[in-house]
Order: sequence, then C-alpha cells, then structure tokens
Amino acid sequence: MPRNSPGLFNVGAQEFTRLFHDGRVEVDPNGHCEGGFISPAKWRLPKGLENPLAAQAMFPPTSDVEMAGQKGENPVADASSMNNAAGPGGVWELLAKRLQDIPEYVRLFQAAYPESITESSDITFVDAANAIAAFQTIAFRADNSLFDQVLNGKTDAISEKARQGMELFYGKANCSSCHSGKLQTDHDFHAIAMPQIGPGKNHGNNGNYWRASGHKGFVEDFGRGRVTFNPKDNYKFRTPSLRNVAETGPWGHAGAYDSLEAVIRHHLDPINSLENYEASDAILPPLDKVVETTARAAELKQEFIEGSRLEGYQIRDTWVQNDPELRANIAEANELSRITLSDEEIECLTAFLHTLTDLTNKDLQQVPTSVPSGLPVVD
Repeated sequence: MPRNSPGLFNVGAQEFTRLFHDGRVEVDPNGHCEGGFISPAKWRLPKGLENPLAAQAMFPPTSDVEMAGQKGENPVADASSMNNAAGPGGVWELLAKRLQDIPEYVRLFQAAYPESITESSDITFVDAANAIAAFQTIAFRADNSLFDQVLNGKTDAISEKARQGMELFYGKANCSSCHSGKLQTDHDFHAIAMPQIGPGKNHGNNGNYWRASGHKGFVEDFGRGRVTFNPKDNYKFRTPSLRNVAETGPWGHAGAYDSLEAVIRHHLDPINSLENYEASDAILPPLDKVVETTARAAELKQEFIEGSRLEGYQIRDTWVQNDPELRANIAEANELSRITLSDEEIECLTAFLHTLTDLTNKDLQQVPTSVPSGLPVVD
C-alpha cells in the first residue's frame, strides 16, 4: 500500500468536499463534470452519486492492492488491470452483477431504494456506493467529545492540563492555522516534510531505486501535485480532521509515526524531524515472501521471488527516506516554521488532543454473524 488509510470519522459531514490524502475526489465547483465530481474516472464517473463520500466509495474496489486483486486472479482484477472501471465488462458492472445474483442483497436494495430498484437488474454499483456512504456517515459520526462539551459551555469538562493544551493549540503552537474549524481542518493541502515510507505512488523521474533494484518504476509520492500537475503542489497532502485523532494512528499520509507525541514533535520542527527519522523503525510488514505475476507461454504465473529481486523489494519501503536527494526535495517543500515547546507543553497539547475523542467511538468493531453472500465471516 502506498499510503496510510485516512480516518473515517465525520467524513459524511457536508463540509467534506474533498477526499483522499491528495483530494483526487472532490465536488466539481464549476459543473464541468457530468456526475458532479472531479475524480480519476473523469467523465466516466456515473451519475447518481449523492455526495463526495459516495464518489470516493467507487474507487477502492478498482485497486489491485486494496480490493480487486491481481491480474489473472478473477474477472474484476482483470478488468482493473485493463483500467476498465466504468465500461462494459468493467469493475463496477461486474460487482453490480454479483449483487444482482444474490437474492438477499436484491431484497435489501429494494427495501433501501423502493422508488428506483424493483428488479435485480436495477441495482448498480452507484447504489452500493451511496449505501456505503450512508453507513459511514452514521457509523463514524464523532461529535460527542469532551471538547464538544467545552464548545457547548461546559468549560470544566476537561482537565487543567488539557485546557492549557487547548490554549497552546489555538495560540503559541499555531496548530489552528491549518487545523481550524469545528472539525480541526481547513480542508486544504500543505507540505509539512512528513517522512515517506512504503512503495510510493510511482511519481517523479529519479531512477536511483530502479538502477539499484532492477524493478521498473519510481518510489516518490507527490501528493496533491499529481492531481493538479502543478510542481508547487508537490508533497502537499490534505489537512486531516483531528476528531478522534488519538484513535487513528499511525499518523501521516504514509503512517510514518506510531505515537501521537512523535507526530506532534514533527509538526514543531519538521526539517529536523525528517532528517533524523529512522525509516527502519517504522512498523511495516516483513517482506520475506513476495509474489510476482509473470507471463509464460501466454499463461499468467504467480510465483514467489528470492535473491536479488526479493532484496529489491525489501529496500523499497525505506528508499525515499534513505535517499538524500529525495529527502531534500521533501524538506525544500516544507511550509511549517520551527516552534519551540517544552516537554511539559507538549504533554499538555497531547492531553488536549485526547479530549477530541468521542468516547462512544472507542470500540467500532461491527462484525456481523453472517453476510448475504454466504461467504464466511472472519472475526
């Protein structure tokens, strides 16, 4: 996975008009896109999506590393590998057909959309995306925190330490310059020299990794810059909401930090933090077994690799951080100034961030006993 999964809390709020770390799905303010949303699908995005969250839900099933699978594994994966999401025989049509063929799903969709779905053939993946968005909007609403009680006038709802942290957040620490508003986000994009770990997004043209590993491709992640194609936007990522931030680690667009205190310290001194970040300390899955898909005699084969080719994958996740030139590019784009806080002040700031947790969201494991497809449910 090239990026850390963004948090889901409050993403159904109307003020969220841009989604993904790079904002590649967003409301079209000028009405140029027929479906109402700017997205990687461009004009191929179907009509009928109710909000940006529904538009976002269209895309994880098209990703080979998220839900589709690898070419040769199944028809959805094959369609994805051909970049066919919206066309005949595409990912969205194939998934809709699966839903149409399961009677219990048909019944549920008819109950949810009685005016538009009467027959199984009426079900489209747009209906599924709208349903997913509706679920996320309700299930991940988080607006009943101690901080909300303060906003509602109960000033003694938080501890003295957290109150001092709140004063720092909106004052000396300058957090609110980006983490503004009720959900602590300006919904804009900023470059803050966040370390990159993981395989990257195949951006840039630096061939050092390619030459060292023999694996074709690039390992940088330009963030917003790859959406706007404006070099000034390189290494910028969307300001995340801080609601339930204590529950959404690891932090950073690539999940570089596994403690809230560590990511706070990074914001206070980004360049020094970037230069001293040890990519080898990141919590990443071991790449001791890697499968490659190759073609032999017109047949796709998936085989474990070893030797130098395996070593090439093993150095990929830390390559950008360990390459002085690529790390310098990230540092050069940084927008944040250095701010000095004492250890005690950082402790207070951390205490305040914990008051943003909606305690009703502490345990969101919602595992059903069964699903309409009849597939086994793993707890």
